[in-house]
Amino acid sequence: MNARLDHLVVVADTLEQGAQWCEATLGAAPVTGGRHPHMGTHNRLLAIASERFPDSYLEIIAIDPDAPAPQRPRWMGIDDALLRAAVRESPRLVHAVARTAMIEMVRWGLINCGLDPGVPVAAERATPHGLLKWRITVRDDGRPACGGALPTLIEWQGPHPCERLPASPVALRDLTLRGLGAQALDVLKLPAVQAVARGAEPALSATFDTPRGAVTLNAWP
Repeated sequence: MNARLDHLVVVADTLEQGAQWCEATLGAAPVTGGRHPHMGTHNRLLAIASERFPDSYLEIIAIDPDAPAPQRPRWMGIDDALLRAAVRESPRLVHAVARTAMIEMVRWGLINCGLDPGVPVAAERATPHGLLKWRITVRDDGRPACGGALPTLIEWQGPHPCERLPASPVALRDLTLRGLGAQALDVLKLPAVQAVARGAEPALSATFDTPRGAVTLNAWP
């Protein structure tokens, strides 16, 4: 396979708001992640691994008020004015990230399908257990492609966050992507992910088994 789900991204106005939303919605508290100095963001994480989606997690990300603004648009569309207004009301699921050991090959496969997955950039963040390093595709405008249906690509260089992430009572049951063409899906070869070819809203839906029962999140907008 070329890629598999790595994590889902929820954008929050602040990490405190995101943590409160996570506990109220999914019945579990996310743990501290770290800072992304190159993007001016920081995060908290929640393990959501399941048999269908091993080594996966939920990332709650927000602009870091203590970090200088980057010289480029931030990733995950976090600078979008409409999204900024929406997350002031409540955190929003926006995107999926797929890991691969062949980021350049998969990226060029998507480019050959007429898509713009972005350019791989080097990133890292410090953790109590050491430095995490990876390469990740980011578009020039910072926004996810195909309204969030096309996963961002990530290639970890060393340890993966799930190796140190505590288990949680939340498990990802189903993930659906909408609007990607057959060629793009053939390039990605994402196991367990349901794909709907028609371009319908929402671009992404995720269903979780949680202490509060089954919870489905639909991607913004």
